[in-house]
Amino acid sequence: MGIIELKEITKTYYMGDSEIHALSEINLNIEKNDFIAIMGPSGSGKSTIMNSIGCLDTPSKGKIILDNKNISSLSESELAIIRGKKIGFIFQQFNLIPTLTALENIMLPMIFQKIPEKKRKERAKELLKLVELENRMNHKPKELSGGQQQRVAIARALANNPEIILADEPTGNLDSKTSNIIIDFLKKLNKEGKTIILVTHNIETARQAKKIFYLKDGKIALEEKNENNN
Repeated sequence: MGIIELKEITKTYYMGDSEIHALSEINLNIEKNDFIAIMGPSGSGKSTIMNSIGCLDTPSKGKIILDNKNISSLSESELAIIRGKKIGFIFQQFNLIPTLTALENIMLPMIFQKIPEKKRKERAKELLKLVELENRMNHKPKELSGGQQQRVAIARALANNPEIILADEPTGNLDSKTSNIIIDFLKKLNKEGKTIILVTHNIETARQAKKIFYLKDGKIALEEKNENNN
């Protein structure tokens, strides 16, 4: 059994009299320490499957099993607790708070886990060193390059030491050189034991993962294993 299992997941949205099947009977098993990429055209269900895995949304039908626990019918407050402890998020738009420094942005997720301020600051400084930005700790996002902002976002995702990193188009706004740095960092985290789930439009980025799942019309149309990265 994997760290995350999607069992017969269906997600239906209603718009007026119309039904939109964003996901249709998806089965997906993600093993601990996996590095998977999810690809597909716009409207294929990538965002919906990401939201399901990330405990941001609940399915219309089916089960989501996280660490042997069915989380598909939990309340929003229960899902928020799981998200805070188990999952770190990295987004295409970085989603840093513009009025906070790099250090403060990284400390933020730890507040919700009631970690004392001294420990929050120590952990944030460690993470800034990890992403080689310790000399930028007092800079606000607008004073950082895109690549630096994404490295701060990665450090923030690691703040509560989650088992799973969910990266939604993490290189979408970056040039190719900076993109390679970010992907190399995700691969390093994977080698250190993190489970990485990457959503991307870019086939070259996807091929850095161990497995690629191609979505089409809310279904997994193809699964590809990358033997070079196993």
